[in-house]
Amino acid sequence: MHSVSLVRRGGADDGPDGGAAAPLVLVHGLMGRGSTWSRQIPWLSRFGPVYTYDAPWHRGREVTDPHPISTERFVEDLGAAVASLGRPATLIGHSMGGLHSWCLAAERPDLVTAVVVEDMAPDFRGRTTGPWEPWLQALPVEFDSAQQVYDAFGPVAGQYFLEAFDRTESGWRLHGHPARWIEIAAQWGIRDYWRQWQAVRAPVLLLEAGGTVAPPGQMLRMHETGFRTTYLQVPGAGHLIHDDAPEVYRGAVESFLTALAGGA
Repeated sequence: MHSVSLVRRGGADDGPDGGAAAPLVLVHGLMGRGSTWSRQIPWLSRFGPVYTYDAPWHRGREVTDPHPISTERFVEDLGAAVASLGRPATLIGHSMGGLHSWCLAAERPDLVTAVVVEDMAPDFRGRTTGPWEPWLQALPVEFDSAQQVYDAFGPVAGQYFLEAFDRTESGWRLHGHPARWIEIAAQWGIRDYWRQWQAVRAPVLLLEAGGTVAPPGQMLRMHETGFRTTYLQVPGAGHLIHDDAPEVYRGAVESFLTALAGGA
């Protein structure tokens, strides 16, 4: 097992029906971390062993990665983490994590039994990071209090980032470098991932926020062109559906996982 990137958080090796359960790997979004899934792990654990994953450039401010930033690097690292489990996994991805999960499913179908894609689309070409770069670059490296984090990000994202940031003796510290995060997002503005999406042959649950960051219509098009998909739009929810509309998210994911376990 990868001691740094992949951590078991709970769940039994057997599923609700007594049979062997596929591992569930929770794959966070840009600026996230595996520790942000704390509210989902308890109910997911009844479906099988649950693991959280920390992507490169999100493992702590002092942790570097020697490779150039690329989607291929992320997918390679995620694939190595999943392969270390010794059996294929269901990937539950938010935003960037959803993208990398379906790219892995396309490239290594032997490693992926199913995918949840939360608020992510294949084509952001022409959308630059310019509008939010000044805000991101202006963030302090250190936050002295939880209230300072809530003031910067709001109540839902604030809780998320309190769980993502490095905990220090005096507060919280960014767990990566904004310049690297900007570079990651900038790549999505110059390429698309429709080819990878069209190659996926695993069941996929597509969850789109009412306040989505995805270009209009793309997640519905993913549903219409995908191999075996379920699609749900969540009105009123922001990008962090799993924390902004937790009961709707839970219901959709539980239904999806139950159908998988039943062979539906």
